[in-house]
Amino acid sequence: MSDDQSYELLGFDNVLLPVGDLAEAVPFYERAGFTVGFRLDEAGIALLKVGGETPGILLRQEEGLGHRPPPWPATRMWLEVPDARTAALELRSAGVELLDEPFSVATGWTVEVADPWGNVLGFTDYTKRPELARRA
Repeated sequence: MSDDQSYELLGFDNVLLPVGDLAEAVPFYERAGFTVGFRLDEAGIALLKVGGETPGILLRQEEGLGHRPPPWPATRMWLEVPDARTAALELRSAGVELLDEPFSVATGWTVEVADPWGNVLGFTDYTKRPELARRA
């Protein structure tokens, strides 16, 4: 924390992703491997769990977004997995379209998918740098 800063960043709370239809978004994310923590259709939100952490990904229905990418740049978020190439096979078998084949990054491998509204999720591993991974 800098000297002129009166608060401290402690960690992530939730990451919010805009979607056009909660009823369509939740099954897409379940196919991609997420578990729903809670869902409040009347509020237009659903929380997806990420590992054992309390914060998660909050899907928020945006009126008028429909079935198109939002007019703002798409969110791009990467999540750690034990093996991105295995994740790619499982995503494909669950009917989730990959944006590309898994590609090499400095720490290991990554595969990306996009939801119907253009939010990009990357599943990345640390197979080249296991000392940086959450689990060995």
